[in-house]
Amino acid sequence: MPHVNGSTEKSTKPSRERPGRAGGNTADLVKRRYSTRFVQPSDFNNIDAPPIPKLHLPDTGSIPSITVDKAALKDPNLDPEQYTATVLCDASDQQLRDYQTSLRELKNGASTDLQQNVFQNRTQFIKISKDAEKLNEDMRTLRSHMSELSASVNNLWASTAVPEARSSLENAATRTRKQANRSSVANLEQIYNNQLQTLWKEVEGSQKFLPAIPGRHVEIEQRRWAELDAATWKSKQKVSLVLLNDHFMVAREKPRNRVNPSSKEMLESAQKVPTRLVAEKCWPLQDIDMLDLAPMGSARDNHEMANAISIRCGQESFTYQSERSSSGEKDKMLRKFRQTSEELRRLLRTETFTNTKNKKDKSDLSRSLSNDTDRSDILVDVDGKQKNLRWVEGQIDELDIEVALQHFEDAVRLVEKLRKITQGLKGNAIVQDLITTKIDGRAQMLADLVVKRLTSTHSFSNATQTNIAWLVRLGLHDQARETFLNARSETIIRRARQCIFEGDLRDYIFQVSFVYFTMMRNTVSIYQQCFPPLMMSACVKWAKQHLDGFNVILSRQLSSVQRGSPTWNECMDQAKEHAMMVNEVGLDFKELVRVKEDGE
Repeated sequence: MPHVNGSTEKSTKPSRERPGRAGGNTADLVKRRYSTRFVQPSDFNNIDAPPIPKLHLPDTGSIPSITVDKAALKDPNLDPEQYTATVLCDASDQQLRDYQTSLRELKNGASTDLQQNVFQNRTQFIKISKDAEKLNEDMRTLRSHMSELSASVNNLWASTAVPEARSSLENAATRTRKQANRSSVANLEQIYNNQLQTLWKEVEGSQKFLPAIPGRHVEIEQRRWAELDAATWKSKQKVSLVLLNDHFMVAREKPRNRVNPSSKEMLESAQKVPTRLVAEKCWPLQDIDMLDLAPMGSARDNHEMANAISIRCGQESFTYQSERSSSGEKDKMLRKFRQTSEELRRLLRTETFTNTKNKKDKSDLSRSLSNDTDRSDILVDVDGKQKNLRWVEGQIDELDIEVALQHFEDAVRLVEKLRKITQGLKGNAIVQDLITTKIDGRAQMLADLVVKRLTSTHSFSNATQTNIAWLVRLGLHDQARETFLNARSETIIRRARQCIFEGDLRDYIFQVSFVYFTMMRNTVSIYQQCFPPLMMSACVKWAKQHLDGFNVILSRQLSSVQRGSPTWNECMDQAKEHAMMVNEVGLDFKELVRVKEDGE
């Protein structure tokens, strides 16, 4: 029964075949596809395959492009329709597209050139306007100077023509007029300086009221005047009146020393000594009024006050009377006072108008710079390229970022670049001032940070050289020098105070002298590496000051030691030996180490 058993065993085992699914044909095809094997040849180059045919593309170079005739387009009598019909009658689509692209590029280029020309013309117009305004101001100043010159020359000629006694001030002006060429403004300034010098010598205390400023000069000086009491109209004292172009001064006569009338020699010598004047009152010319008192009162009063004038300043009033019988001196003073006051008033009005206009221009420009369009209109030259003001403001913002991040090298380089750009804004002084103010403010903030860093790292040579180099590039040579030397001074004093006296004088002098002269040597060495030789005098002066400070300490410590004793000699030898350390940097302080005497 083998067959039966075999069939039974076969039926009892589970079948390994997958259960049938719908679409069995598809499953068979997939199995057959995955079971297919492809034999790949080892070398594809040896396969006998036909060559790849070449594609015959149309030759684009054979189609000529139509060039744009710029000269024809510039013709004012050009007829566009006729021109396009003539040029593009046989053009293909590609040629039309190329021609359109060329025309568009030409249009964009012309628009860019036109905009650039407008910007340049605007800048040139602003520059020319500023130059014309400056020229007008210079011409007005020149005319005022020529008027002053003419008036001074006339006064000098008139003073020489009058045969009366004149003051020494007018004599000095006359001598200067004869020696100098009156047509030169420089000579006129020299005349003014000589007048002031003579006035200072003759009138005591006048230099306090009338310091030397450009253009200040004496218009007229008259003596033989008397100050009157406002209540009794009696003479109080003899005075001299000095009228300048901007002030009016009253000088009283200084009383002479009493002389014995019986001594003729002393009396004659006293009469030969010129009368000294003392400045008593001085007012700005625009603050006072000068009135003629001749028409006041009755006929008798008119006769007595015919040569009197009144000076009013605020609530105060002063009366002066000429000692001359005629009213010529008074009339001359009144006429000159009115003329000078009017010229000063006109000059102040011009200055006020100019200052107001400049402030208005700055405010208008600051207001207009807030507009993006106006910032784009103002152009600056940066390495041969035109940049607008918006770009400059972007650079300033970048500088703020570099300063905040303490990127010192980049910040210093950016400050130098912006300052160089600002120098190219000579045609627009107001914009130049605004940008310079912003740059200087950032530069000062940067300098403060560098100074703080220099103060903390002054003992390190490389760091000190770098910090000082940054300050020098920012234009702060003096601040760099003072900061470095002050920091080193504080260090010397602090280190010297750390030396404690424990009973042995020789050991204490050894420590103090070693600290002082070691610090001097290192300071001078670093200073020579950071600054040019022309600035070495400041460092030598600093070292000499600290040498004097060491001598004070040495004198105080050796005050109780007998001079010439072994302790004395040993302390002095140690100090002089340490002083020889500064010889390494070119200084010789050995002979300057000494103990000061009691009288020094």
